[in-house]
Amino acid sequence: MRCLELLLFGEVKFYLSMEEKLKEVGKVTHFFSKINVAVVELSAPLSAGDKIRIQGPSTNFEQTVQSMQIEHKDVKTAKAGQSVGLKVNERVREIDIVYKVS
Repeated sequence: MRCLELLLFGEVKFYLSMEEKLKEVGKVTHFFSKINVAVVELSAPLSAGDKIRIQGPSTNFEQTVQSMQIEHKDVKTAKAGQSVGLKVNERVREIDIVYKVS
């Protein structure tokens, strides 16, 4: 499999398969560290089961969307313009960007 090495934010490197595409879907606006929940302001639709990548100056990981809430209610999909609470596997920061991997 051919890979493309990308350099973002100066030092953060990741490898992206040539078949994978990233589409920005939102930005982290807050992080609740005790419960590992990120508040994400969406710029594109997002659904449970979507594979996402969260990147920033010191953040770089992929996960599948397992749990998403709006106003403390579980949702399966959310639209652009909505803020969602997203359970994350690692610490994120308020300047991080969320991408959908396809």
